[in-house]
Amino acid sequence: MIEQELRGALAALVDGLPARQASAAVERLIAHYRGETPTGAPVLRNRADAVAYAAYRMPATFAAASAALGALAERAPGWRPADHLDIGGGTGAAVWAAAGVWEGPRTTTVLDWAESALDLGRELAGRVPDVAGTGWQRGSLRGGAPRLAPADLVTVSYVLGELEPADRAAVVEAAAGAARDAVVLVEPGTPDGYLRIREARDALLAAGLTVLAPCPHDGTCPVVVGQDWCHFAVRVARSSLHRQVKGGELAYEDEKYSYVAAVRHPLGDGPAASRVVRRPQQRKGQVLLDLCVREGGLTRRTVTKRDGADTWRAARKTDWGDAW
Repeated sequence: MIEQELRGALAALVDGLPARQASAAVERLIAHYRGETPTGAPVLRNRADAVAYAAYRMPATFAAASAALGALAERAPGWRPADHLDIGGGTGAAVWAAAGVWEGPRTTTVLDWAESALDLGRELAGRVPDVAGTGWQRGSLRGGAPRLAPADLVTVSYVLGELEPADRAAVVEAAAGAARDAVVLVEPGTPDGYLRIREARDALLAAGLTVLAPCPHDGTCPVVVGQDWCHFAVRVARSSLHRQVKGGELAYEDEKYSYVAAVRHPLGDGPAASRVVRRPQQRKGQVLLDLCVREGGLTRRTVTKRDGADTWRAARKTDWGDAW
């Protein structure tokens, strides 16, 4: 299983990393993800930063990217990308995620401006045949739209927050232009991360793409900014470095993320009729589903046994982020 192979490769990296050095790097990375770090320099400055990031954050970013790519694959079951471009991919979490979603060989390239992240990503990928053939290319995402080679699948995950607004817009525009079939953008599931995804979604639509997931429509997002934000969650086993540095007692955490998957031409079954946008509430004889629906609004559906055995069972098994 690709996730287990990733964790094994990460465990080998952490061996020998001084705890004090790891702690300092992790604290700085946490500050960055809370929006407290300037965006004028690479977040991963050296190997210690890259190792700390990979051990502390890569399992979570891998899980979020896997969920977003899995949502794309669910809506386009007959499609498989022959090549994959990961923009700002750092240590390659989205590459590992794509390998877990779609079997078979593909040409994959990671573009990032942090040499230490690329070096570490290459080292990690070299341990596992499914991702060992990845190409690692250094290039800036600042100062205008980067020149990108076309690819069936283009991903941009956990990087838009590192960019100034003009560079962010240029990267999204370039990603849309490079995608032959699909582009998937993933950001942390914070209010700011959601706003970046919402802005990028508008840009993808303006570029002629259509949304396949999570939205069931191409209309204006019905979420009221300042009152709520669209995000999802995936459970992640905590790494040994996480427990060591932060003193966490639980063996897991929930990674919250926001994403959009858009396509250049119709793929598969199209978007879902509706999407569960909050954790379902199960009460005696009822399941409450908060939905974003195809007509472009938010609504609550109450499912009871009166809706029929199949619908009742489906509602009880439905999770946050699932199509409905």
